[in-house]
Amino acid sequence: MNTQRASDSRATGFARRTVALWLALGASAVYAQSAAPTAAAPQANAPASSASPGNAAQQQSVLHWLERLHMATRNRSYTGTFVFSNGTEIASSKIWHVCDGRQQLERIEALTGAPRITMRRNDEVAIFFPVEKLVHKDRRDALRQFPDWLRPTNPRIDSFYSVRVVGSERVAGLEATVVDFVAADGLRFGYRVWSEQRTGLMLKMQTRSPQGRVLEQVAFTELQLDAPVRLELLARQFEQTNGYRIVHSVQRPSTALDQRWRMRHDVPGFQPMVFNLRQDPNAAPIAQWVFSDGLASVSLFIETFNPQRHTRESVQAEGATHSLTRRVGDHWVTAMGEVPPETLLLHIQALERLR
Repeated sequence: MNTQRASDSRATGFARRTVALWLALGASAVYAQSAAPTAAAPQANAPASSASPGNAAQQQSVLHWLERLHMATRNRSYTGTFVFSNGTEIASSKIWHVCDGRQQLERIEALTGAPRITMRRNDEVAIFFPVEKLVHKDRRDALRQFPDWLRPTNPRIDSFYSVRVVGSERVAGLEATVVDFVAADGLRFGYRVWSEQRTGLMLKMQTRSPQGRVLEQVAFTELQLDAPVRLELLARQFEQTNGYRIVHSVQRPSTALDQRWRMRHDVPGFQPMVFNLRQDPNAAPIAQWVFSDGLASVSLFIETFNPQRHTRESVQAEGATHSLTRRVGDHWVTAMGEVPPETLLLHIQALERLR
């Protein structure tokens, strides 16, 4: 089940962060939660190039930069090809994106691996598997997808990250400002972002360890800004499911309190976001509780303990994504996120069953 969740996060969380990062990030959907690997990774404080940005740019806040990156995808159309790498795999995808300020539509087509097309209409996601003639439809409350992955969700984010402009470089033939988002502690990773200088669009992003090692990255290899992408064409493609078997996610919103769970204490910076129940007709329901610090997120998957299936607690890593399993009373908890494993353990240790 952990393998299935990790695969879904990459396919729908990058196509993920994109991630995933892609997170299409699974890109986040699909979000490809799926860049060519760089040479030796520079340290987090190393300059990206000899170009020196102005002092005014360096003094901008974390929220300013995140808002600039996010708004760059609004009211803008583009097409391009991006590549995701996490040290063990490299995946490339083609993206078509259009937004009229109210509605966003996107098509992400996997160019490597099994054929897969991810369509997104605002928070609706449809993943097409042409070989199997299968469509998975779902709704994502907090969809994050490259290049709109860094979306501010926590007004206190400046308490947990600082920002530093470190230079400028060209990515996909475009001039980009290189910005480091530096984590304030060891509970989260840092990020290096290449932001297109004219529009602010994210052209490349690296997730970095506290030592500056690149854990995973995603980057455009070619990009056409203000491309003639037709919103109505993508809208029709989203609905073209003739000949496909459609599988809908069986998910309903709930609350931790209704399901008799709580956190004994907060994990610094991480706020509860959503609590959903996923019901598989052939299995017991699984609860998913999502936490975020505004950039990084953690999901707790909670299910009834089964001694036949849940035989060994474990820690796994793939790129920046870690997962950790532990037994909590009569339940089995899988914590997953693009954070250090210590952060996942803190979330599980804080989880408490209410009587």
